[in-house]
Amino acid sequence: MNRTFLLFLGVAALYALTGFFQSWNLALSILTAVLPSTIIALGLNIQWGYAGLFNTGLMGFSALGGLAVVLVAAKPVAEGWDAGGPGILLGLFLGAASIAAAIFGWNHMEKGRARALTVAAILIGGFVLFRWVFDPAVMAVEAFNPATAGNLGGLGINPLLAWPVGGVLAALAAWGIGKVALGLRSDYLAIATLGIAEIIVAVLKNEDWLTRGVKNVISLPRPWPVPLEVNIQTQEWFINLAAAFGANPVTASSIFVKLVYCTMFGTVLVLLIWMLERALKSPWGRMMRAIRDNEVSAEAMGKDVTRRHLQVFILGSAIVGMGGAMLTSMHGQLTPTTYNPLGWTFLIWVMVIAGGSGNNWGAVLGGLLIGWLWLIAESLGPSLMGMVTVGMGDGPLKAHLVDAAPHMRLLTLGVILLLVLRFSPRGLLPEK
Repeated sequence: MNRTFLLFLGVAALYALTGFFQSWNLALSILTAVLPSTIIALGLNIQWGYAGLFNTGLMGFSALGGLAVVLVAAKPVAEGWDAGGPGILLGLFLGAASIAAAIFGWNHMEKGRARALTVAAILIGGFVLFRWVFDPAVMAVEAFNPATAGNLGGLGINPLLAWPVGGVLAALAAWGIGKVALGLRSDYLAIATLGIAEIIVAVLKNEDWLTRGVKNVISLPRPWPVPLEVNIQTQEWFINLAAAFGANPVTASSIFVKLVYCTMFGTVLVLLIWMLERALKSPWGRMMRAIRDNEVSAEAMGKDVTRRHLQVFILGSAIVGMGGAMLTSMHGQLTPTTYNPLGWTFLIWVMVIAGGSGNNWGAVLGGLLIGWLWLIAESLGPSLMGMVTVGMGDGPLKAHLVDAAPHMRLLTLGVILLLVLRFSPRGLLPEK
């Protein structure tokens, strides 16, 4: 039988066994969380597998996707807008205009001391003007009811629209980052993207007027057509449906909502795979792999390597931003402190490496498998450690092992990565 089919069948069996031996609620919870992460892994696979770009700033682009959900779906705070909304918009416009004017002056003035002084004057003057307008407006917005608001809110429309908006925000950020960093060597590019991701997360943590900072934006509406559990638990059609399966309406409502999320995420994933497979097998895909394998030869054949790198960097980042928006809309809140640029980026990299970089199906397989291992180990860890320590007497060693049980997923992930690199160094589904 086909290797790809067998491997996907094995991963499906893992989720099915979780449902049979633990609970279907847990199995679907894992799948719902893993599908957006798999989409993020696809975005990384485009950058690394197609073009060899070493991006360690995935969580920065994912955070921009989460920000898009706030900007699109959160209810607008009218008092915040009245207090300082126009001043914030004017300040941002002045800051952007100052940067644009400095770039224009640098590109159109003759090289020399006059150009340097002019550009410096524009930047310094623009910064002073920006802070003079921006800071009082921010203070006014954040002063309004900081316990529950203190921000501008969003547009209050369907969060489903935030998914493409998250992709657009991440793509715009990738364009700016790529224009600066893509000329760096691969190891320096990794450092630069990680640092930029830290900057993005730091902005989300500290700009209360935008994201409420560490106080979080909560109670974000669900994307249509995902219902609230409490709204369907009392409806007669749903009660009859739950009774037909012999389930409690409360438990059944949770499972039903997760099935809706899985259907929506799965649809997006299938569409992305279809488009990316067509792109990979097209002349564009062959060109990207040629550039990845030998930049010098590709450039000698007339290919604009820097431009193509920027193109694929933007495309991959847009998919990462879309996946981040899906995660935030599913959780119903934006929590900037949960974005760990190094830790979560490592997890996504393991998904791509284990599945097989350069192969879209490999990235999907790695996402589903590693995501399941990462989440199931946290719930199974205490049970397994209880079995291991059942014969041990009470003492500091047993207490330490029991307390450390939830962290077994770190050990599990390391062992899986070592086994894959040892026995299948190109991944479970290598690039053809």
